[in-house]
Order: sequence, then structure tokens, then C-alpha cells
Amino acid sequence: MSVVVVNSESLRDLAGRIDQTLLKPEVGRAAFASWIDRVRGYGFATLCVPPVMVDLAAELLCDSRTSVCTVIGFPLGYARSETKAAEAAQAISAGASEVDMVLPIGALLEGDIGVVEDDIRGVVLSAAEASGGRASVKVILETGYLSDPQIVNACEAALAAGADFVKTSTGFGPRGASVADVTLMRASVGSEFGVKASGGIRDLQTALDMLAAGATRLGTSSGIEILEQAASTSE
Repeated sequence: MSVVVVNSESLRDLAGRIDQTLLKPEVGRAAFASWIDRVRGYGFATLCVPPVMVDLAAELLCDSRTSVCTVIGFPLGYARSETKAAEAAQAISAGASEVDMVLPIGALLEGDIGVVEDDIRGVVLSAAEASGGRASVKVILETGYLSDPQIVNACEAALAAGADFVKTSTGFGPRGASVADVTLMRASVGSEFGVKASGGIRDLQTALDMLAAGATRLGTSSGIEILEQAASTSE
């Protein structure tokens, strides 16, 4: 497979910041295998797949530097906390090394921050136990529903609960990521915590804007297109 990004350090770094994502419900196992075969050589940080596809992705990426990411409580976040925790453990046992969980949006909107924090902590502890402390937990805020103070509250809950990242959006909510969201999230969590921008990132300029605003990871189904755009500008 010919990969256009392999000879450029800056492009490798960009690829390593992307969670290349396929979460469409109509895609079956054979189509996922074909997709993984097509994208596995680009050097993405992870491939983000549904929980039911984790074992397949882990098998096909076993000799790759790209890890497996999956989603928990997705896309609405209103599964029971115990269910989310169990789902995270099952996904890690199947081969995921990163899990992106949706926090309980309704509780956040009503100001029940203790409920939000406990929900996140349950997944964090379950993921740590299942992975020996190696798995990363990203907390999806679904910022399209939130005011700025609610985004700050969600970030503080994720920090207190021991998560590794905060993430803007599922891609199924009212809108995707914005530079303003990412800027506020970065200011809320400090310089060492992960921030993932996800939702509506389909071109190089948007990707670069999100990184400049403080994102350390990008979730997108357009990773190949973004890298190809970056490669064409570097020629």
C-alpha cells in the first residue's frame, strides 16, 4: 500500500494526532475489515470503531503502531453507570486501548455534577482494572448542548474523576467541535490534560485550527483526506 505521508516528520506527527473514525451503524464486519486494511498504514493514533468491532480491529492492527479506540455509552450517554463501566472493561478485554465515553448529559445540564463525576469515575476505574492502568479514557461532553459554564463543569468533573482526555462531541449531537469549545476546554483542564476535538473536522485547515486552539487529538472520518491535503501543501 502506498502511503503519501510516510517521508515527512510533520505529516507523521499530524497522523499521530488523529483518531480515524468509522461509527456508521450500517457498516458490517466485512466492510470494516476492508476499511481497516485501507487505513491501517497511515500511522493514525487510533482507529475508532464500535464496540462490536474491537476484536476485529485489534486482530488486524496487531502488527501496527495504530491502537484501537472505541466508544462507551454512545451516542446519548444515558446508559446506567454500571453498564458503561462493564462496557469499557469488555472493550479493553477485546483489544481496545482507548475508550471514549459519553457523560450523562442530562445530569450535567441539571447541575448534578456529583452524578457526572461518579459516572466518569466508574469507567475510569473499570478501564484501569481491565488494562492494568494502561488504557486511556476520553470523556465526551457533547458541547453543542452546553453553555460555557457547563463545559467548564464537565471538564472539572473529568479531571476530578481521573480521566485522560475531554472530547467535544459524538458527531451525532446538535453540532460538532468549534475552536471556541476547544479553547475553553484547554483553559479549563490545563496544559497537561488531553483535549480531543471531534465532529465536523473534514479538512486540513479545520484540523490545524483545532490543534492551534489546544487540541492534542482529532477525531475524524476524513483523516486520509486531511493528510493528503497536508502532503500536497508540503510539496
